[in-house]
Amino acid sequence: QLVESGGGLVQAGDSLRLSCTASRRGKSTYALGWFRQAPGKEREFVASISASGGLTVYADSVKGRFTITRDDAENAVYLQMASLIPEDTAVYYCAQYQYAYYNGATAAREFKYWGPGTQVTVSS
Repeated sequence: QLVESGGGLVQAGDSLRLSCTASRRGKSTYALGWFRQAPGKEREFVASISASGGLTVYADSVKGRFTITRDDAENAVYLQMASLIPEDTAVYYCAQYQYAYYNGATAAREFKYWGPGTQVTVSS
């Protein structure tokens, strides 16, 4: 089970750090990803990180502003968000890639074990 936290209401230009923790024992051997869904829009990929942390993938819309990291000792994945803009407003979800080998896939259908999400609202 994955649980997100760290969302909130911030102003444009602010930073925010989201956390996603897994209630499992042992180190995760799967890639993890962050997605977001704004009202009236489809869920979209934000960022992902491989099991080793050696591969990270970002959506063009967040590249250079967001950073994904993972701490396997804490069974957690983080999304550091900087220079937030109103368009970043959405519910943010973390999810686990369903296959052992991660090739950089970004489609939501290839991830499973979704958390309930955390709301991020950026005011202008």
